[in-house]
Amino acid sequence: MDYHYVGCTEDNRIVDGKLSAASEAAAADMLAYGGYRVLSLKEVVPFFQPGKLTSGLFPIQPTEIVMFSRQLALLLEAGTDVMTSLELLQTQTTNRSLKKIIANVVSDVRGGRPLSEALGKHPRAFPQMYHRLVSVGEQTGNLEVVLRRAADYIERTAITRKSVKNALVYPIILVVATIAVIGVMVGFVLPAFATFYASFGAELPAPTRALLAFTDWSQRYGLWVLLGMAAAVAAGFIYTRTLAGRYQWSKIMLTLPRIGRINLLNQLSRCCRSMSLLYSSGLPLPEIMTLAIQSSNNKAMSSALTEVQRSMIAGQGLSGPMEQNSLFLPLMVQMTAVGEKTGNLDNTLDTVAESYEAESDDKTKAMIALITPAMTVIIGGIIGFIAVSLLAAMYSIYGQVG
Repeated sequence: MDYHYVGCTEDNRIVDGKLSAASEAAAADMLAYGGYRVLSLKEVVPFFQPGKLTSGLFPIQPTEIVMFSRQLALLLEAGTDVMTSLELLQTQTTNRSLKKIIANVVSDVRGGRPLSEALGKHPRAFPQMYHRLVSVGEQTGNLEVVLRRAADYIERTAITRKSVKNALVYPIILVVATIAVIGVMVGFVLPAFATFYASFGAELPAPTRALLAFTDWSQRYGLWVLLGMAAAVAAGFIYTRTLAGRYQWSKIMLTLPRIGRINLLNQLSRCCRSMSLLYSSGLPLPEIMTLAIQSSNNKAMSSALTEVQRSMIAGQGLSGPMEQNSLFLPLMVQMTAVGEKTGNLDNTLDTVAESYEAESDDKTKAMIALITPAMTVIIGGIIGFIAVSLLAAMYSIYGQVG
């Protein structure tokens, strides 16, 4: 890495320049050996970073972090030191982005930085919760145990997300295919039939007239409708980038019929998993709440956890503030209270997470089972109406011509 420095010589002259070093500490040592007193030392960040392009082409999957964590834990348990383990994993990693990150971690560790600090410089691969757990493992001497727990947490979170995505694939494909078919019929097929019917000058049945009127309206105003919808979506997207917009959108996603309950269960199960993992690793509750807030991707849930943290620091405990917010379901509040009384908070929260994950999975399957036949009926009704309208027009024309 390149660093820009400003230093002072022994005769009090100010000098500045650039140098390459494995880490900031190594750069400071190099300047000290050269007789400079460091006044400023900053990493040079180029305007165009090829690493970002590489990371976009080769994204790091959660399964790769899980495998990295378990292999590192296995090597450490076998008595291999951290540096040798990292170098070995670097040679075995096939993902280019992860290989480069591990190389930087190796460089930083070789330069004297702790493993947790080296991992913390790459939040895209190792989030704050991960390298904070590694820091606890380094302090307690249980690094391999912490790595296995972190791998289990990442794996369970990835499985939950993947199950929801897989369940929604078929309905989404069905909707897109339906829109495409209807678009082709309205844009190309029905106008041809309209010209054909007009050539006979016959009176058409009411369903056919309604269908052709809709086709004519779509050809005249369809583009404007699409532009209006695109503008509305763009405006909504821009609004959700604001602080108030993110909060409102997050709250809506937790309160929608059916899907809102599933999102809430997923958020709470993830929160319980995080808190259980951090508590069992020995972190204090205030820091656990901070990391849980930062790991949540829902602004409404983050705000609710922030209020709980404030009340907890004020001496009101954990379950009491949770009970005052409707986002925290009764089971989580009750089990948290039991965990506080028994000192077994990690196990009680882990039980809550498993319960919510099972309920979320059941509700997701039930919702998909409801969506699929409903979409089939709707699509069949639309296609059937179009077919009946065209056939009714043909019979009407034949009857009038005869």
